[in-house]
Amino acid sequence: MYAVVNTGGKQYLVKEGDILKVEKVGGEAGSELKFDSVLLTASEDGADVQVGTPLLTGKTVTAKIIEQGRGKKVSIIKFKPKVRYRRKRGHRQFYTKLQILSV
Repeated sequence: MYAVVNTGGKQYLVKEGDILKVEKVGGEAGSELKFDSVLLTASEDGADVQVGTPLLTGKTVTAKIIEQGRGKKVSIIKFKPKVRYRRKRGHRQFYTKLQILSV
């Protein structure tokens, strides 16, 4: 069974057993999480497809939080020639690693 869920402003195609990184979601490692914003569900062979308008009612996806963490550093460099303007900043995005338990 496949599903498309919406979290953190992004959509993810998930199935049971998948491990994925999403934008930070509140909760501690080991706790369970339910996604109510399911946009689509489909069977493995694609025969039984249900599409929401925009969401499906009564459908949930359950996931387990594996870890909370921060991604790799991204360097942001601003430079303007001839005016001695240089800025260097770094950013590390927070993420949550999830394992999908049921669809």
